[in-house]
Amino acid sequence: MQWHVTPFYLFPFGLKSHERLIDFPRIVNKSPNLDDLRVFSLVVRLTSFSAAAEQLAVSPAYVSKRIALLEAQLGTRLLHRSTRRVTVTEAGERVFARAEKILDDVDHLVEDVSTTRTVPRGTLRISSSFGFGRHVVAPALLDFSARYPQLNVRLDLFDRLVDVAGEGYDLDVRIGDEISDHLIARRLAANYRVLCASPDYLARRGTPRSLADLASHDCLAIKERDHPFGVWRLNVRGETATVKVGGALSTNHGEVAVQWALAGRGIVLRSIWEAGPLIERGALCRVLPDAIQPANIWAVYPERVAASAKVRVCVDFLVETLAGLNAAAGDDAA
Repeated sequence: MQWHVTPFYLFPFGLKSHERLIDFPRIVNKSPNLDDLRVFSLVVRLTSFSAAAEQLAVSPAYVSKRIALLEAQLGTRLLHRSTRRVTVTEAGERVFARAEKILDDVDHLVEDVSTTRTVPRGTLRISSSFGFGRHVVAPALLDFSARYPQLNVRLDLFDRLVDVAGEGYDLDVRIGDEISDHLIARRLAANYRVLCASPDYLARRGTPRSLADLASHDCLAIKERDHPFGVWRLNVRGETATVKVGGALSTNHGEVAVQWALAGRGIVLRSIWEAGPLIERGALCRVLPDAIQPANIWAVYPERVAASAKVRVCVDFLVETLAGLNAAAGDDAA
């Protein structure tokens, strides 16, 4: 019978690293070390041994050693190294994808059983929409990452509604008040959508006086996330109305529609956080100002991460950072 030292990471709840277990057909020796997986994942994300070493506060030689040990344990090359860059092999891509999930699951496990953890760590996966994600969420996450350097933050942007739980995201930052009951939602800021067009368009085509007038105008329809294509649901002085709109131009990207509106090609329905500054400087004009579409900004996350420290601090940070949007929304958001 052989006895071998068992890696501590396999038994994090009480068994010390010097204690010994029976070596079940050497399975223990073939199990990758979690720390090695973390080093490997960081090298892949930064595409640099030296950058990973700097972030970990270790030497590049240490990083190289950990990667070599991981490759030896797995019996395959994970990275191609050159003097200028690091590239991931096909096997490395598969290991990276699995490692990210394993490390995330371990971090969630530790958070679930720990009542004393105050410093968030691990990988925080966030989704959002194209325009808001690019212009608001991404800059906010830069500051958030600087405040919490222990966290790895990944932001993915989509033109569709994300299944937060099913697609493995911790948090979705979304615009719109229709949220499934099985998700937890916290309002980050007030917002609503408004109808607007350029002065040139209105001078050429006239200003609509009622929702019915929109049928004779060029409206820039957007297929974006959960928005029904070519259908505008609007609130007019407390009453809800649905208007079918159309025009020569349509897109799946809100920023494209705004550019078309600025060029005088039609009427667009966009959030006040985006349209407000353009209206203030006269590039766009409100159309039918009594008609708005409530669309607050929410942090939405599945129940499985409700107690997660990393989700909590991120949501708190976004509430703080996006507070200025409440002033931009003004009274109409109420």
